[in-house]
Amino acid sequence: MSNYQKIKELAYKANLDLPKLGLVLFTFGNASAADREARVFAIKPSGVPYEELSVESMVIVDFDGNIVEGKLRPSSDTLTHAVLYKNWKNIGGIVHTHSTYGTAWAQSLRAIPLYGTTHADHTTATIPCAPPMDNEKIAGNYEYETGYQIIRHLEQEQISYEETEMILVGNHAPFTWGKTAEKAVYNSAVLEELAKMALLTEQVQPEVKPMKDALVKKHYERKHGANSYYGQ
Repeated sequence: MSNYQKIKELAYKANLDLPKLGLVLFTFGNASAADREARVFAIKPSGVPYEELSVESMVIVDFDGNIVEGKLRPSSDTLTHAVLYKNWKNIGGIVHTHSTYGTAWAQSLRAIPLYGTTHADHTTATIPCAPPMDNEKIAGNYEYETGYQIIRHLEQEQISYEETEMILVGNHAPFTWGKTAEKAVYNSAVLEELAKMALLTEQVQPEVKPMKDALVKKHYERKHGANSYYGQ
């Protein structure tokens, strides 16, 4: 049995959850799960249909993007995952999708505004949209640079990766992360729903304004604050 069996199983389950939740089509997207002590992660193999995946087909990669174990090529987005794991110490899972509504906002180069309490239950920030990288970076190590594109944009917007576990990459699509692969999948589903709600809100009321700060603070802190009281 592989020394990395646990993260291979976690990555496998996370990848299978994406089509179940309607977040991917055909071979779009990927999920990974990290072992932070070993500094490796398991990720979907490139171009393999979800229904053909197995635990054994997951590829083990280190935080520098080197293949450690596996017979198949890892996802083409592997270096993006590697950069995020290497720079963000408190994440254990990453998901990338081309989900319809989230991708529509990314293609529009728009952050998703905070219009309601569903959004505030998860973060006090808009869902940021990182601008497209310059031509030199696109022509270079594109997937590697995408990781730094994400990191730089959050830093520029003064948004914590631990509070806002999701981003849109401009002209591309969503990335999400979390302490576990399961949480990263959850965040992908949440992002897609927030993107859909925001679009419908603007259609219903084109002059809608962001939700007021007091209500944002109330809803976020009742789930995540020092005196949170949501749940058991």
